[in-house]
Amino acid sequence: MRIVVKVGTHAIAAKNGKPDHAALKRLVAQLAELRKAGNEIVFVSSGAVAAGVEALGLKARPADVNDVQMCAAVGQARFIYEYERLFAEHGVKIGQVLLTHYEFEDHRRASNVKKSLDHLVKAGIVPVVNENDVVADEELKGRTFGDNDWMSFLIARLVKADVLVLLTTVDGLLDANGHRIPEVSNFRNIARLVRPGEKGNLSKGGMDSKLKAVKAAVEAGIDTFVANGRKNSLRQLFAGRSTGTFFPGKSL
Repeated sequence: MRIVVKVGTHAIAAKNGKPDHAALKRLVAQLAELRKAGNEIVFVSSGAVAAGVEALGLKARPADVNDVQMCAAVGQARFIYEYERLFAEHGVKIGQVLLTHYEFEDHRRASNVKKSLDHLVKAGIVPVVNENDVVADEELKGRTFGDNDWMSFLIARLVKADVLVLLTTVDGLLDANGHRIPEVSNFRNIARLVRPGEKGNLSKGGMDSKLKAVKAAVEAGIDTFVANGRKNSLRQLFAGRSTGTFFPGKSL
């Protein structure tokens, strides 16, 4: 099975942006288990900018694009070091992949990305993918990946993933009373069913961003989950237990 897992900033970072070592260790252990069980894993991770915010002593994600790029340059090194160390404890090798919108808008470049990711996963290497905030200028044009949510869909579609998992800080899609919705098979009137999403000052995503990516993935025939990245959700999901919210992909 080919699985794309995306984790949001606040699921793996403390409020000040510093990497949350316990959360990272728990998440990596689950990803390593899935890989060792024979699954092909593509891991999309936010958090580089947040780590840079903390390292540079800033109070929040900056508004200036040049400052965001600076935070990404500093923070990306921190996060990839943590991932390399933690995956190595499980005998799993990783490879860093940084992408922008342009890789998906040009057929030749998208084809090259697919070939690279295919080659990595078939070799047993887990690609750790992030938006290349250091050089990306999409924010200047109002075009962002939404804390990597949209990019995770684009990657899942590109590599023909069987499953897409979006990990956040809540237990899935919540109704107006804060109760988890186990499954959603119809997006009609969904805005009236769910609690409005929130985002912190370290990220640019939110539940709206996730639902946009989920809807596109479902329409592409990809089974999709939204679950809590601060729990053992991956282990529970692939053991067949009810956790998070399941969005079954449409038959094409």
